[in-house]
Amino acid sequence: MLARVLSADFPRSRLLAVLLVAMLVALAVVPFAFPGVKALNVAAKILVFVVLVASYDLLLGYTGIVSFAHTMFFGIGAYGIAIASTRMGPGWPAVGAGLAAALLLSFVLALAIGLFSLRVRAIFFSMITLAVAAAFQTLASQLSEITGGEDGLSFKVPELLSPSFEWSETPLLGASLDGRLLAYYLLFVTALVSLLALLRIVNSPFGRVLQAIRENEFRAEAIGYRVVVYRTTSSILSALFATLAGAMLALWLRYNGPDTSLSFELMLDVLLIVVIGGMGTMYGAAVGSGLFLVAQSYLQDLLRLASEAAANWPWLAALLSPDRWLLWLGLLFVLSVYYFPAGVVGRLRALRSRA
Repeated sequence: MLARVLSADFPRSRLLAVLLVAMLVALAVVPFAFPGVKALNVAAKILVFVVLVASYDLLLGYTGIVSFAHTMFFGIGAYGIAIASTRMGPGWPAVGAGLAAALLLSFVLALAIGLFSLRVRAIFFSMITLAVAAAFQTLASQLSEITGGEDGLSFKVPELLSPSFEWSETPLLGASLDGRLLAYYLLFVTALVSLLALLRIVNSPFGRVLQAIRENEFRAEAIGYRVVVYRTTSSILSALFATLAGAMLALWLRYNGPDTSLSFELMLDVLLIVVIGGMGTMYGAAVGSGLFLVAQSYLQDLLRLASEAAANWPWLAALLSPDRWLLWLGLLFVLSVYYFPAGVVGRLRALRSRA
């Protein structure tokens, strides 16, 4: 049964299996184990990034395509929900219509990029995708009547997912039983199902062909596989899952703007997470997202405690100042890439193989 659920793609490392189970349990009980707005927001963002990063890993880690337009599809999903909810009002019809329109637009754009640009090799294709993403971000900023411009769009979600909806007045383990809790578990189930679906895709015959194309495109084409068709299909699937992740973010935040879902900094974060977790491993998307977002969210708090503890040494207190959290975050990333060149998942699997 477990083999079917995981598509026979087991962690292949006892430590990695423990880490994944611990992360799954932690995300499942966060609303009750860590009551508070910040912990719940961090957990929800991890769920969104698991889908977003896993979809990008399908493109980069399994197909060998370096694209900088991935956040464009992420933004399309978020804007689809935001625009539909603004125009049609809060309700499930608006969510369904917005998601359907966003998926359709992402399909068309991914198909166009695949057919016209995937024949271009290496860095030239990356530059084309970067230009397309930049153009889309500019367009979203200028069409203020539709997208809200730089200010973005704030909207209401269906009442069932609204914080004002309380389905029980008695808190459970310190957590309020309201629409916010239902929204979180909607994200949890969607992220889990999406990750399992991507595992099934990469472990199917289609996924094996993608890996063959990544390793040697010429040989894959020589034995009869239509490389452009497979690469285009991979781009479309990746775009659709990224669109779904954008819709998840919009439903959680009840807001979307250019800096929220279309910024280039977001694309850099996705690249970092893929490298930290391990390219070509769907489990790396989950592990990398958890490590990155927890470090990004709580590093300032840890530095504040360390700076206060080192108050007797002014130079050390200044070095550990929370204002320098980006410096320490960058140092952590450099160390992680140096000591885990194949990512956390790749490193743990390599240790298991040696043992």
